[in-house]
Amino acid sequence: MPATRKTAPAPTSASASTPKRGANRKRPPCKLFVLDTNVLMHDPTSLFRFEEHDLYVPIMTLEELDNNKKGTSEVARNTRQASRMLDEIVSSAVDGIENGIALGTLSHGQASGRLHLQTEAIDVRLPAALPTARGDNQILAVVMHLVDKFPGREVILVSKDINMRIKARALGLAAQDYFNDKVLEDSDLLYSGTLELPADFWDTHGRGMESWKEEGRTYYRLSGPLTPDLLVNEFVFQDGDNPLQAWVKEKDGRSVVLETLVDYSHSKNNIWGITARNREQNCALNLLMNPEIDFVTLLGQAGTGKTLLTLAAGLTQTLESKRYSEVIMTRVTVPVGEDIGFLPGTEEEKMAPWMGALEDNLDVLNGTTGEGGDWGRAATRDLIRSRIKIKSLNFMRGRTFLNKFLIIDEAQNLTPKQMKTLITRAGPGTKVVCMGNIAQIDTPYLTEGSSGLTFVVDRFKGWAHSGHITLQRGERSRLADHAAEVL
Repeated sequence: MPATRKTAPAPTSASASTPKRGANRKRPPCKLFVLDTNVLMHDPTSLFRFEEHDLYVPIMTLEELDNNKKGTSEVARNTRQASRMLDEIVSSAVDGIENGIALGTLSHGQASGRLHLQTEAIDVRLPAALPTARGDNQILAVVMHLVDKFPGREVILVSKDINMRIKARALGLAAQDYFNDKVLEDSDLLYSGTLELPADFWDTHGRGMESWKEEGRTYYRLSGPLTPDLLVNEFVFQDGDNPLQAWVKEKDGRSVVLETLVDYSHSKNNIWGITARNREQNCALNLLMNPEIDFVTLLGQAGTGKTLLTLAAGLTQTLESKRYSEVIMTRVTVPVGEDIGFLPGTEEEKMAPWMGALEDNLDVLNGTTGEGGDWGRAATRDLIRSRIKIKSLNFMRGRTFLNKFLIIDEAQNLTPKQMKTLITRAGPGTKVVCMGNIAQIDTPYLTEGSSGLTFVVDRFKGWAHSGHITLQRGERSRLADHAAEVL
């Protein structure tokens, strides 16, 4: 009888079966994830991101890692890091690797599954239409073998390659994208930085409200049902007979302090001759001109004024108020069409073709001075260019910027790791502004949910020294606005 209980798949007693079924509901059998090479290239730490589930790395994945380890690109660096992590994991396996290597200790508790490496030759049984010489197809053959070997277990291929996932599903195999790097599943859920207050806001939040004026600003301290969900430096507005534009400056439990915005739409508050044309631009200028805000993110489609507003604020605070010593501008050099090859000259000259947006906006800003005729404009342009430096991302590692106004353009093409590398360059007195449009991502394997720009918007929201605004209205021209809508 004891032997029967040990070998039986399920107990017959109702009293014994109840807790067992409950335990099975709490702990379903762990899945076996087969990693494609591009997952490790994209995120070397993905080995520790699958919690209690097991991982399987085919020999072909290791071969492709070996083929891509040379070079100075971000992909090559990630490949070398993934190889080092695999080496560290394998070296820790004192009992051999045949039964898998526990990841719990090396991952510091992040993962409790086991890592399996392919230790046997697998008989490839692929359809005749799929050539076995291709690495992708050999990985698919490994997945098919594992499905046959573990019939009661869920075997899933994880790949960033869309075509690889399509082929896997065509063969009846389970396949998924690597989701762990995604901040959001839907970009519509991304923090916009603004909130429209309901019509009854002052009725529901007016009890016990304090109001005072300080240095020309009006402050309101209030509490109510809406205040716990507000974030520091979030903009709130209300249209109507008594319009309000303010932002949350303090938050203490259920109590918040609102501060009215500086009206940069009025010509007396112009920034280098530029005034805000809509509510979001006014919010952006309040962030860009506030010395207490160290990190600003601006999202918006083409023509919403991201670069123009940022350059105007940077030049004003560099040349007029002397808050920063110079403006540094950088961007990711991802071509939209065919690459034009190597470019001659210095670092700044090589970056010049990528900085057409800078030149276009300098033409606008230089035209707003309007004094001194052609000679005056030429002198102003030379002065402006002497205080703007163009830098390449390739040489950022190890640098520290002191009292600089750092602009990162086209930031949607950066990975979260690249974004961290750039933002951590900021030294004392430096302001970092990230701009981009997550609908225009040119980097392979990056999506709206996994872009570095989405990553920092989500991680920095609510910090007292950062702010974000999504610019909604295009102000470039009626042609550009219509094209953005209908094309």
